[in-house]
Amino acid sequence: MKMPTISLIEWQKKFGTEKACTKVLAKVRWPQGFQCPKCGSQNFTMIMTRKLYQCSSCKHQVSVTAGTLFHATKIPLVKWFWAIYLSASDKGGISALRLCKQIGVSWPSARNMLKKFRMAMAHRDSIYRLESLIEFDDTYVGGKRSGKRGRGAEGKKPVLVAVETRDKKAGFAAIKAVDALTKNTVADFLAFHLKSGQTVRTDAFPALNAAGNDHVHEKKVTPPQEASRWLPLVHIVIGNMKKFLNGTFHGVSSRYLQEYLDEFCYRFNRRFWEPQLPLRLLNACLAHVPFKVAEFH
Repeated sequence: MKMPTISLIEWQKKFGTEKACTKVLAKVRWPQGFQCPKCGSQNFTMIMTRKLYQCSSCKHQVSVTAGTLFHATKIPLVKWFWAIYLSASDKGGISALRLCKQIGVSWPSARNMLKKFRMAMAHRDSIYRLESLIEFDDTYVGGKRSGKRGRGAEGKKPVLVAVETRDKKAGFAAIKAVDALTKNTVADFLAFHLKSGQTVRTDAFPALNAAGNDHVHEKKVTPPQEASRWLPLVHIVIGNMKKFLNGTFHGVSSRYLQEYLDEFCYRFNRRFWEPQLPLRLLNACLAHVPFKVAEFH
């Protein structure tokens, strides 16, 4: 679905006050007007001191943020909306340190806000399944260490990467960090991210042979110097992913790697709609159910 583009000035005009942000969230929650989650009544009174809707029938009280991604937040909605814009409008994303300075919140708060955005991104991408000819490969992400490079290197996290081929160009991609590169992790990845019966092209690494279980498997042993010819698109995606991780975020720990991969994948899959990303991410966040995130210190 095509979304309108929006500039920083337009965003400020549209979502520059707490009242405006609250109105937008209320419209998403109750498209036909307020409806009590307990009894269904549409009659209410506002408790202005606590910013609560009180049902006129059963007296149940509910806030506009309850049951949303902003559930129980103490941060003003206008700051949430600005965080969404700053996160989405920058091609390389935004770090928690930079965000906390931009909107005036603590670093842990900024970190948790970005984590929630990334989970909303991952949820949006999880509904898609790759199809047609798919290039599939693995890579390793982690800090530089002496010793063996590539597969089997210590201290690095294995990552599975799949990308559609559309008229010799990259379509949608799917990326997943795994604990180990095995036939089981490969099979689970393909079962979740691909439609059945597709054509999957790999470099014939043994674990990737699991692609032949439910798909047409095209495999070819490729030395490093020829890998970009057999699997050109997936190597471009891997290169861009590593630049993304090492650019804005200067690398990430394996504990939090997947959420950054989710953000990269969300952006890559919408790279032709960059001017629309702020409103796309806003809609993803407004429609998302609440979840808790661990506190960071």
